[in-house]
Amino acid sequence: MNSNLSQENQSKIGIAVIGTGFGQKIHIPGFQNHPRTEVVAVYNRDKDQAQAIANANSIPHGDNNLDTILSLPEVQGVSISTPPFLHYPMAKKVLESGKHLLLEKPMTMTANETKELYHLAAAKGLIATPDFEFRFVPAWQLLAEYLQQGFVGKIRLIKIDWLVVSRANPQRPWNWYSRKDMGGGALGAIASHSFDYINWLFGSVKSLSALLSCAVQERPDPNDNNQLKPVDSDDTCLLMLNLADNTPCQLSISSVTYQGRGHWIEIYGEDGTLVLGSDNLKDYVHGFRLFAAPAGKSLTEVEIPKRLAFDGVFTDGRLAPFIRVVNHWVENIDRGKPTTPSLKEGVYSQLLMDLTHQSHQLKSWVDVPNLDDFLA
Repeated sequence: MNSNLSQENQSKIGIAVIGTGFGQKIHIPGFQNHPRTEVVAVYNRDKDQAQAIANANSIPHGDNNLDTILSLPEVQGVSISTPPFLHYPMAKKVLESGKHLLLEKPMTMTANETKELYHLAAAKGLIATPDFEFRFVPAWQLLAEYLQQGFVGKIRLIKIDWLVVSRANPQRPWNWYSRKDMGGGALGAIASHSFDYINWLFGSVKSLSALLSCAVQERPDPNDNNQLKPVDSDDTCLLMLNLADNTPCQLSISSVTYQGRGHWIEIYGEDGTLVLGSDNLKDYVHGFRLFAAPAGKSLTEVEIPKRLAFDGVFTDGRLAPFIRVVNHWVENIDRGKPTTPSLKEGVYSQLLMDLTHQSHQLKSWVDVPNLDDFLA
């Protein structure tokens, strides 16, 4: 994973960062820490704010006009970390302008929108990459190796809990995240990651059944004298998945669980058990530990080998895996060809989210189409 070092003497790729929430916390420092990327422009819907952020981070251009930013010849790649309802129109403009794309999850509002972006990127020979960070976290990579080596044998059950406290306080302010029609909710914020790593680690899904719920149904709006505004986005998602090989998978996700156990994945097989998890409720990357046990033995912690370790560790755990995502994106740009994870995997994550909503509405199991058939 030290391919950064071989890239240091190659030409810089000029980056525009679109969105300054997560973009300012992770994308800007992430690109500034990678030897091949240079942030040359930043977008915020408020021009003064865009310029202030640009000045604070030594970025040449700050603007509230996306077309102006995309017209800059020094911009070769664009990252988008705006609220989900803006992803599709912004990403489409980025690709139509001939710029490479790094896209935050959830990809768009529907799988058909993501599919259109996938085909547009392919038609223009551009690299479009989703920010699926867990594929690049050392403990998760070691879990993948254990599975590839057949440590547990034939899998009997996969159980995933991702129970956090981030939105448990009903006084947390109302914003776009509270609105289903803007892409808010735990399904998009959290399950989008889970759907990707299930596909990565275990393969495709044959069918699913889902229940979505909203426990905190009102929140105060600080922009309207703290008047209570309705919340209709989900904060708890319960799913049963039947994988392509008929392995059962249970997924429990919630962002309103005081003292929730954190993020854990348990894999039970005929030859053994693997458990990966973190009880860190303040940082969803720091703290993962892997435990393994052959059949009939006790679980013991597995040391993460140095060959998988991050090149650098940051206070915010999200930054190191994001830099690896950037590295993956840059290598694909250099290669001129997308490799996994690409926007194709982004389409699949979005498809499973769409079908989760459908299952909840129908109160029934729904079948998942083959991804290549969906993309055709």
